Amino acid sequence: MSKKDKSRKKDKPDKESPSREPGNLQSEVTRAARFMRTFLTNSLSHSGVYAGQDGVILALAEEDGLSAGAIAERLGVKPPTMTRTLARMEAQGFIERQADELDGRQMRAVLTDGGRKHVQAIQLAVKGTENLAIAGLSDKEVRQFLKVLRKINRNLGQVEPDAEAFAD
Repeated sequence: MSKKDKSRKKDKPDKESPSREPGNLQSEVTRAARFMRTFLTNSLSHSGVYAGQDGVILALAEEDGLSAGAIAERLGVKPPTMTRTLARMEAQGFIERQADELDGRQMRAVLTDGGRKHVQAIQLAVKGTENLAIAGLSDKEVRQFLKVLRKINRNLGQVEPDAEAFAD
């Protein structure tokens, strides 16, 4: 086979390719996310910070005084989930909730000294988890991977799923 024929074969999508089988992308992205989450959770387990709380602490370290809705949006979770998380974190002494100065009905989450003391450990655990995840990848591969993930997130974030569109 000539070099020209080989390059054509590369460009032509193979319908039988395992990478194109339904569910492979979903499965591998889910597995990677779970492995990263589990590794990070185990790295933080000694500190008393639970899964999901690390993101809240980092978000508040970046911008203290966010509402539950604003934190939920940043972390990609539903507001009721965030409300429960904040209640638990308040009971643990990581945050305190304060009434908004302009709208007393609106509550804002503020890091306590107890929450603030975990920021550096969380940052180090996140960095260590990410470094382990990308071990053996070149900088170019990491940039390409992030670009692809951002495109996927944009694609999926643009529209609400339509159950009828996926029906047989």
